[in-house]
Formats: sequence, C-alpha cells, structure tokens
Amino acid sequence: MANTTDFYASLRAELQQIRDAGLFKVERKIVTPQSSFISTDNGATVINLCANNYLGLSSHRGVEEAAQAAVATRGFGLSSVRFICGTQDLHKDLEARLSRFLGTEDTILYGSAFDANGGLFEVLLGAEDAVLSDELNHASIIDGIRLCKAKRYRYKHNDLDDLREQLRQADAAGARHKLVFTDGVFSMDGTIARLDEIRAVCDEFGALLGFDDSHATGFVGKTGRGTHEYRGVFGKVDIITGTLGKALGGASGGFTSAKSEVVALLRQRSRPYLFSNSVAPAIVGATLKVLDLLEADTTLRDNLEENTRIFRAGLAARGFDLKPGMHPIIPVMVYDAELSQRLSQRLLELGVYVIGFFYPVVPKGQARIRVQVSAQHTQSQLTTALDAFGKAGREVGVVS
Repeated sequence: MANTTDFYASLRAELQQIRDAGLFKVERKIVTPQSSFISTDNGATVINLCANNYLGLSSHRGVEEAAQAAVATRGFGLSSVRFICGTQDLHKDLEARLSRFLGTEDTILYGSAFDANGGLFEVLLGAEDAVLSDELNHASIIDGIRLCKAKRYRYKHNDLDDLREQLRQADAAGARHKLVFTDGVFSMDGTIARLDEIRAVCDEFGALLGFDDSHATGFVGKTGRGTHEYRGVFGKVDIITGTLGKALGGASGGFTSAKSEVVALLRQRSRPYLFSNSVAPAIVGATLKVLDLLEADTTLRDNLEENTRIFRAGLAARGFDLKPGMHPIIPVMVYDAELSQRLSQRLLELGVYVIGFFYPVVPKGQARIRVQVSAQHTQSQLTTALDAFGKAGREVGVVS
C-alpha cells in the first residue's frame, strides 16, 4: 500500500502558505434568512451588504409561499434527470416564461449557472471553430470553454479593438464558426459589457454573440430584462446564460436561453443537463412567482437603482476609492489583501457585514471590499452603514 503521508503533508504546507499570505478565506455562519440585515451565530445583528439578493426576494413572503405551494403539489424533489422522469409542467412553464422575459425563442434549465456555462461550449463548438472570451470572464465561462475543442482566443477586457484583432486572427486561421462570449456584468467590478458595440463587431465578422447575465437579470435595464435591454440589443443576441440564484429569488438553478435549435441540441447533448437532477419544484414554483412580480411593475429595480446611487455617492464623499459605474456592485478598492480583511473585520464589529476579496478571486494587488446594495435596504440602514465605513476606513488607514 502506497504511503500517503507526503501527500497530506503537502496539503498542510499549501494551506499554511495561504494563511501566511493573508489569503485564507473563513466562512462566517448566519442564523437567519437572507435579508438586508442578518444575525450571526454569536448573536450579533448586522446590516448585510455582500449578498447577491439584489431585489430583496430571497425572503419575500410571496416567493416563500409559492415555494411552499410547489412542494405541496409537486413534492420536495424529483429523484431524476429531465429526460427520464424529471420534467414537470412547472419546468416547462418556467422555461417558457424566461424565454418571454429575456426575448428569446427557448430556454433550458440547469442546476446552476456554472452548469449552464459548463455544458454550453462543447456541445456547440468543434475543433474547426473559435471561441473569443473577455479576459475577465467568470470562472464558469473559462472552465466551460476549456471543455470544448474550439480554438480559444482571449481579448482584453471590454476592448473592442482587441476583439477585432482576435476575430481577424480567427478568420486567418480558417475558423468555421466564431462565438464571442462575455459577462453581461462583471461580478468583481460591476462593469457592464458594451453589448451594443460588441454586437456590431460580431456582425462585421459574422460571429455569434453570447453572454452570462447572472448579475443583471431582473434589474438591469429599464424593465429589468438584463444587459441586452440596457444596451439596446434586446432580441438581437444569440445566447444568454444566467442564474436563478441571485436577483430571481436567490436559491439555486441556472439557464441557457437562445434560439430553439441551440436549446434543442443542448437537451440532447449537454452533460450537466443530462446527468444532473432536475431543478427542485420549490425553486421552479418560486421563480415563477418572481417573474410575476417583476412583470407587474418596476418598483423593486427602481428602489435598487436609487439605493445604489445614494450609497455610491456616500462612499465617494467619505474618500473611498471606488470602481466607477452605476451597478449595485460597488468595489471599494483597498489593494492589499490583509488590509481588506482588517477593514472587513472592523466593519463587522461596527454592525456591517461585508467581505474582503483578494487573490485568486481578483488579481494580485487588486484587493477590495465588494459592496452589494439591495432594493430591501432602508435609508436608515444605508446611512448607518456609510457612517460605519467612514469610521472603519479611518481607523485602518484606508481613508484619512
């Protein structure tokens, strides 16, 4: 029998290196539903500014009731994949509703957006094809692209000139089909992709355009349809991937929404879809309720927009270095990993729950506090949080 002592010793050494570099991530335990304020296991109640709960629907009573109703009528789980005995009427209803909401022909559900991206590229692209990816794309896009045999090109972040150059190289290499893929909103920076300009470049080179809109679906754009609505190309994109686990209720589940031929082929060959259990009935039923709420009016996304404006302005007035933008992702730049953790810890002591982000989640030297505002935050909570940021920032030396 082989001696495994060295293997475990190497893991302990690597973990210690992570600790020594100030990069070790610690999971804090909360004991309440996700909301604009939460309680931790030590009894503290804090303002929550780091959830993807953009519209405050993770603990919305109507959404919870819809989930409970789905469990009562369709059960807790399906114990099957979709093509065996795991497709209920609710799944088909949700796929149709998402297609209508996003302006596409058809939609396929996955267990997560990570699965949607992981099961996309190898089905659609072969060795004769090319895929062009923004250098700051989400890990799920990167991993999904790695699974396909297409030639890979990476263009500089949001750089249309470099995208053109990469497309020229793909054409020179004889690419059969070309797919440009980007995040709609980049999760660490809150940058909104220039989809209208990217669409024009794709048309120039005869390329397809796809994007992951996980941090936009439900609230970006005039009626919350997403980045393609915000950029004026609604109905003019080829593929949208996204999640049910952020603004659309915050549980889990993902989707790919596209032309009917794309979705039909994914149902036949996409491995995360074929070999994973169906999305649970409670999540499907709750998401249908979320779409009811979002299609009724824009109150929630309007509240979120105003809260974001207030908090961005308040942080800037207190001297913090912010990544520019209008998205409720507000990166407060600290640059040093250990300093980001000290600021995060001091804010927690002052009643504000935020997390420091550092390598490998963001590039080295780009550590930050990623603030995420919700429609659920009250003006009083935002004011209290801003005052805490000012105090903590001065104490740890981030602002003067």
